[in-house]
Amino acid sequence: MRRALVGLAVFAASFVTLGFLVLPAVAVFTKVSPRTLLSQLSNPVVTDALVITAKTTIAAQLLVLLLGTPTAYLLAGRRFRGRSLLVTLVELPLVLPPAVAGLGLLVAFGRTGLIPTGIPFTQTAVVLAVSFVASPLYVRAAIAAFEAVDANVVAASRTLGAGPVRTFFRVVVPLARGGLAAGAALAFARGIGEFGATIMFAGSLQGRTQTLALAVYSEFDQDFTVALAISALLVVVSAALLVTIKWLPSISTSRFRFATST
Repeated sequence: MRRALVGLAVFAASFVTLGFLVLPAVAVFTKVSPRTLLSQLSNPVVTDALVITAKTTIAAQLLVLLLGTPTAYLLAGRRFRGRSLLVTLVELPLVLPPAVAGLGLLVAFGRTGLIPTGIPFTQTAVVLAVSFVASPLYVRAAIAAFEAVDANVVAASRTLGAGPVRTFFRVVVPLARGGLAAGAALAFARGIGEFGATIMFAGSLQGRTQTLALAVYSEFDQDFTVALAISALLVVVSAALLVTIKWLPSISTSRFRFATST
């Protein structure tokens, strides 16, 4: 009897949890018909925000990959005094409130900041805000991916005459590509949904700095249908990225196994 009650309690808790997590995403599609949602995607507010989101998120992703990959490789392959502190600093944006992150960027790179610039309230500010909040997701995943690479394989490559750069691109990156791709997808998804740091550092100017997430907030009390349409688009994109994250590591592993067997 007691075991049956425990099983029932576990089932009930699981049902409530799943319902709580799934219901909000499903509810976005229930208030307005799919045809209406699709028609709203041609709204200038939506198209402007979509273009800005695509441009700034891709630019931020390139910046994250360009700077985050060597940083992760250094932190994964070397043990030195202060390494734990550096890893903590890399991870700090993950736990910072987004508004604090945006305010910090403004104080650091504003016109009267520590490094005075004209970056605030431009698309460059959007790119920096997205990079700041999204990069730790990629760097953490990249560190784990590089640490999982067999050091003996790397040593064998060096013994056979390959230099460090060739070894990195021909051996280390292919072996770590599953984790790197998953981290990049996570960072990309986080960048698409970024709100707090962006609105503090770049503002929400339609056609200039207003991303999809900012457009949802802007249209919430002006045209709720448009806000729903943008939300539905973001739900679909987020779900697609989540499927990609789960799919990439298995594909990478299967390809590597096939390559080594031949």
